[in-house]
Amino acid sequence: QVQLVESGGGVVQPGGSLRLSCAASGSIFSTYHMAYYRQAPGKQRELVASITSDSTTRYTDSVKGRFTISRDNAKNTVYLQMNSLNPADTAVYYCNANVPLWNGGRRDYGGQGTQVTVSS
Repeated sequence: QVQLVESGGGVVQPGGSLRLSCAASGSIFSTYHMAYYRQAPGKQRELVASITSDSTTRYTDSVKGRFTISRDNAKNTVYLQMNSLNPADTAVYYCNANVPLWNGGRRDYGGQGTQVTVSS
């Protein structure tokens, strides 16, 4: 069982910045693929950014150039730096860990979510 503890959400004005953090349990964090999803009211959950165990990153088009996902394996933590925020970024942001299993498969674990509100 992997537990994820998220922090860093809040209210920010358009053009502002926030940094989300997601701390994971487990001794093999370096093998986890990590990602952030978000879900806005009335919309489907979407993948925002991901980072693999070898630190390859991917972003959805709407956040490219504004968001940066990174990881610190020594702290078992993944970060999402969000700059130039706009109201369309308002959503609940969820951390996800894709974890290797003993049988060669992988399993997903999700965090509790943190609210990000961009409003003037």
